[in-house]
Amino acid sequence: MSRLSVGEALAARLYAAEAAIDQALIESATLAAALPAARAGAWLSAVTGQKAFAGTAAAISALADARAHIVETHKTLTALARKLGLETLAAGPLDKPGDSPPIGGGGGDGPGIAPDMVNKTLPDTTGLC
Repeated sequence: MSRLSVGEALAARLYAAEAAIDQALIESATLAAALPAARAGAWLSAVTGQKAFAGTAAAISALADARAHIVETHKTLTALARKLGLETLAAGPLDKPGDSPPIGGGGGDGPGIAPDMVNKTLPDTTGLC
């Protein structure tokens, strides 16, 4: 395997991990928001379900820590890619909401690009092999 193919595979896995953590945060936060409404809608005491709410809040906190760790991993891998001459290797959408026109091939305020799409701008390394 070439360094490029290893980098592309790692970038795709990194993006998948970041997306999974974000999705878990979304689902956990949605659950946390639904618990008090469900309790109130069922006319139950505030004591009822407190352990479930506390557990969900703890899960959100743990996921926030996990997200911070994966962001640090992203930074570390980015620095390593630069050292290896694999600049810029990115997986996933590069455009952020408000990018108009989109600068990375999709996204911005439009439909975006597929999460498994790898976008890259790499130096010409054909002479190095």
